[in-house]
Order: sequence, then structure tokens, then C-alpha cells
Amino acid sequence: MRPSLTLATLVAATAAVFVGPAAIAHAEETPQQTISRLQNSGYTVNVDRVGSGSLNDCVVTGVRNPQTVTEYVRVYDGRNSDGSIDWDLVPVVKSKSISVSLNCS
Repeated sequence: MRPSLTLATLVAATAAVFVGPAAIAHAEETPQQTISRLQNSGYTVNVDRVGSGSLNDCVVTGVRNPQTVTEYVRVYDGRNSDGSIDWDLVPVVKSKSISVSLNCS
């Protein structure tokens, strides 16, 4: 029974990582506020838009495709009982990107 609980927990945690930052923009936020909030969260924001209106006239129609690139880095963690070097692998986020769609017509 424990393996299924662990698997369910892992699936839920993974979904939270991918869905959490991609939450739909708040109704009271302007497009610039949405973009700034995502940038402040560490994302590189890619904007695609329909229409040529100014940013003030746009409406956020979607926030999607959060991508996180992680690299594992070896970190020295002392020595093992046999004298060999003990290394740990630590995940380091190298980049995060997300797409914001705007309707500016």
C-alpha cells in the first residue's frame, strides 16, 4: 500500500511544480503586472500576442508551458569510512521560462 501512496504523492508534487507557476493571470492584474510577477518568480517570460494595440489595451488569454532546466552538481561531502571521497549530487535550477499569450486587438 505504501508504494501507491508514495507514487500518488510524487505525482501530486510534480503536478504542483508544473501547474503552480502556470496559474491563470489574476483578473485584477494588468498584463504588465502578470509578466512582472512571473519575472520576479525567476522566469524568463516569452510573450506572444494577437493584435497591435498597446500593452495597456491587452488582455492576458493564457499562461502556459512552464519549463525548468535543472542540472545536478557534484558537491564534496567529506570522506567515506574507507577514505574515499564522498560526493553528493545537488539539483541546481539553471533556467526557467514560461509563455504568456496576450490579445491586443
